[in-house]
Amino acid sequence: MAKPSDEQQAALAGLLGLGSHSARKSHYPELAARLEDLETERNRYKWLFEHAVYGIFQASLDGGMRAANTALARMLGYQDPQDVMFSKADLASQLFVGGEQELENIGEILRHQGSLHGYETQLRRQDGSSVDVLMNLLLRPDKEQLVEGFVADITERKQAQQRLQQLNDELEQRVTARTDELLEANRNLQQQITQRKQIAEALRDARDAAEAANRSKDKYLAAASHDLLQPLNAARLLISTLRERKLPDVEQVLVERTHQALEGAEDLLTDLLDISRLDQAAVKPDVALYRLDELLGPLVSEFQSVADAAGLRLRVHMGDYAIRTDLRLMTRILRNFLSNACRYTDEGSILLGARRRGDRLRLEVWDTGRGIPADRLDSIFLEFNQLDVGRAADRKGVGLGLAIVERIAKILDYRVQVHSLPGRGSMFSIEVPISREVPLPISLAAPQPGTGNPLPGRRLLVLDNEVSILQSMSALLGQWGCEVVTATDEASALAALQGHAPELILADYHLDHGVVGCEVVRHLREHFSRTIPAVIITADRTDQCRRSLQRLDAPLLNKPVKPGKLRAVLSQLLG
Repeated sequence: MAKPSDEQQAALAGLLGLGSHSARKSHYPELAARLEDLETERNRYKWLFEHAVYGIFQASLDGGMRAANTALARMLGYQDPQDVMFSKADLASQLFVGGEQELENIGEILRHQGSLHGYETQLRRQDGSSVDVLMNLLLRPDKEQLVEGFVADITERKQAQQRLQQLNDELEQRVTARTDELLEANRNLQQQITQRKQIAEALRDARDAAEAANRSKDKYLAAASHDLLQPLNAARLLISTLRERKLPDVEQVLVERTHQALEGAEDLLTDLLDISRLDQAAVKPDVALYRLDELLGPLVSEFQSVADAAGLRLRVHMGDYAIRTDLRLMTRILRNFLSNACRYTDEGSILLGARRRGDRLRLEVWDTGRGIPADRLDSIFLEFNQLDVGRAADRKGVGLGLAIVERIAKILDYRVQVHSLPGRGSMFSIEVPISREVPLPISLAAPQPGTGNPLPGRRLLVLDNEVSILQSMSALLGQWGCEVVTATDEASALAALQGHAPELILADYHLDHGVVGCEVVRHLREHFSRTIPAVIITADRTDQCRRSLQRLDAPLLNKPVKPGKLRAVLSQLLG
């Protein structure tokens, strides 16, 4: 390089503030030291650039490579860094495996983001092979379009990943092969075990099938019984209407036989429905305090006429006791005892009594019937079991009464006992908890002199969604002298009543569209602003239905309705 002229030296000295000799003398050592430091720093960075382990380069987005270190050249298979000074076109064709498209994508990212970190790609070596690299690129802000890059060879890492994947694949194959061996051994073992399990599995399948069939039977029986009670209820009402009319003797005999057949069908369906609900555990006891005469009084009234018709004498012995029980379930037990006593006693008497035994009260039903042999006492509580029935004509019921008694007793946790002497009679008893607290007797209003039958002329509303029930109930009540208004829902009831409240409402529990009779009775009471007496008639024997009626304060009559019981309830409410 030519030595600067004196004029140039003077100009430089002037720019540096060294125009005079004294200035040069004072500032030159400091400047020389600063220049020496800069040279040392430049040499250090140059050494790092040339001896770095990773490839380093500088390139222009428009002009190609500007500088590269030895590490990058060797990574690409070249000896001299000058050999990799590719133009932009050479970068696309000779360096990047992805070609011009990849180079354009990299440039686009750098222009928008200013940097590109962790970019993995493949570069082409001098011998045509490729090398996997990881690049970090930075677009310098002070130099437009100037990119500085750092390149690391990740070929070994990629190969290690591939080897690891290969090892994983081999391991999976070995595991699969070993698993297949174990499965084969397990199959052989299972074949040996299967032979021993076949009998047990067959037994379990048979048990499950029996239980499923039993559950299906219970559901079907409950649904079918409920549906059959509807037309049976209509038939009972129509037959009762005919029984109260004066008919020729031949027709009267036919009516009585039809009545007896319907009673038998009613008893059968009632027993089937009850035992189905008991087997499904759908019955929950509602225990409360009752006087003994509240329990036994209605039973005596009910069976007095039955005993008289059979030529038997019904005697009752009860004291001033109170018991804690479920009145409905307890009545069912005693009704079955009394029913069997009337069925299987040809002559003599039946005794319904109570004996105190410590903190328990034993309710007993005695008869003078044929008795039960000692070896048959355990079997009488089985379903569909009847004693000494040889001909179909002698069959009375289907033998479910005592099976129902046993199930109810288990629900209430009561003890049932039976004692019998063949040819002399039997005694059935059940023990219930006795209470020291005795409620006051229920006072019944004495009938007014000369009132007689309270039903003629009374205006009654009959509410049911079955037209056949409405027609049958209208015929029976009309024959009793009642003025009957019929309706299928609340709207038709209000229209039929024409603004005049009925004196009593007879309503079915389940109406159409999910409406229950209790709701309609409540709405009619609110509409007429008076507590109209009501009776709910239903084939629903669930606890939910019973609780709804308790809140409504209305008596319940189960379908099929016994006309005598219906007349007694109506007379009591209207009397």
